[in-house]
Amino acid sequence: MNIVFISLDTLRASRLGCYGYTKPTSPYIDRIASEGVLFERAYAADIPTEAAHTGIFTGKLGIHTGIVSHGSSLTHLAKSGTWLPELLRREGFTTAAVDNLYQLKEWFARGYRYYINSVGGQRHIDGSTVNALAFPWIREHKQEPFFLFLHYWDAHTPYLPPKEYVTPFYEQGRDPYDPANRSMDGAYNHPAYPFFKHHHYEHLGPVTDSDYIDALYDAEVRYLDDRLQELDQLLIQEGLYEDTLLVLFGDHGESLTEHGIYWDHCGLYETTVRVPVIMRWPKRIAPGKRIGGLVQHVDLMPTVMEAAGLSLNPAERIDGLSLWPVIDGAQEGTQERIYLSECAWQASRGIVTRDYKFIQTLDSGPYLRPMRELFDLRTDAEENVNLAEQLVEHADRFERQLADWVQQQLGERRDPMRAQLEVGLPFRNRIQQILQQYGLSWDAWIKCPQREIFDEAVVRYRDGAGR
Repeated sequence: MNIVFISLDTLRASRLGCYGYTKPTSPYIDRIASEGVLFERAYAADIPTEAAHTGIFTGKLGIHTGIVSHGSSLTHLAKSGTWLPELLRREGFTTAAVDNLYQLKEWFARGYRYYINSVGGQRHIDGSTVNALAFPWIREHKQEPFFLFLHYWDAHTPYLPPKEYVTPFYEQGRDPYDPANRSMDGAYNHPAYPFFKHHHYEHLGPVTDSDYIDALYDAEVRYLDDRLQELDQLLIQEGLYEDTLLVLFGDHGESLTEHGIYWDHCGLYETTVRVPVIMRWPKRIAPGKRIGGLVQHVDLMPTVMEAAGLSLNPAERIDGLSLWPVIDGAQEGTQERIYLSECAWQASRGIVTRDYKFIQTLDSGPYLRPMRELFDLRTDAEENVNLAEQLVEHADRFERQLADWVQQQLGERRDPMRAQLEVGLPFRNRIQQILQQYGLSWDAWIKCPQREIFDEAVVRYRDGAGR
């Protein structure tokens, strides 16, 4: 058998047709879903990218690996322990990746016989680049049992789709630069503006219409969909369709202005932690399956192992559970509750159940957050009404459950989230460094973040000795 394991970075589940979106972002992904199984409530327990992918490949939650943040100098993954590509390579699979996570942390290249770094001269990693690197490898190794990891970044900022892809998602004749439109004011005057000015807004020009940036995101998803169609057509042409387990997953989603988060992936809200997970294997999975129970990222590793006919050493403790009993209808999901964690822009932990979401924030970073949030997902799917002060007993019970779980998992070990907070949240630290470069202080900026203040400081810096 072959395994094609695909990370669709920053792909939000609710922006796909097969997850209920009405705009035409994903006709081919929808087709793949109809040919296999779709998990309606799959969660990224640890976000963002570094923590999510570490959990996916180890089958362990961040509280056990210690990887709970992103871009932190504190994090290190021990070389001993489970790592999916290593385990498959030992058992005879030819392992390969087209990926760039090695640029972030060395452990993401472990276990691969062939690691093809997708970083090149371009700033933005395009899905066409991933395909151009992957297709020759597939043709060359199609006679071998292989595990191929592909990492597509198209849905990640900066959103730079080809212009023709934007048309179906943005009203014709509408001006995205209309000075009378003030819908971007919240984004431009947000404390995180210095970071996004450089990494996103400068690539788009002086946009005034936030709907236009949402349209760019949809266009990126549609562009990605076409790249996945090209990949799938190659698998069919090379005779690999029937005996290939194809796994599509988002490492996290994306907030598109919800909760005061402007085109980024922080916050333990559904927009970010509910991710698409779709699997297709014609020899094993009946088409058209939809799973409504709770599952999580760490379940993917044991699922792939079981599909490959491999078992873990009983001494190896992982958190993930195989999805095959769920796919076969023996159980509804793998979990009754999923524990959530983030520690990059802000530090929060949470619990999601079938009906509720509870979030406890330890450090809100550049965002305004209450210490406790409780949402009834049955009646408030968009998580707009915080019930923590109305349903105090519910919130108290969730808080105790969360504290007990954290203590049980840690034992005598130090909490990696607390350790990170002692040196500062990585993205908050990055904003502070940017501000310092231009002669601005964090304390003053956080009290009165205005685009004009920062832009004027940048101009002074460029016109003065700083240049």
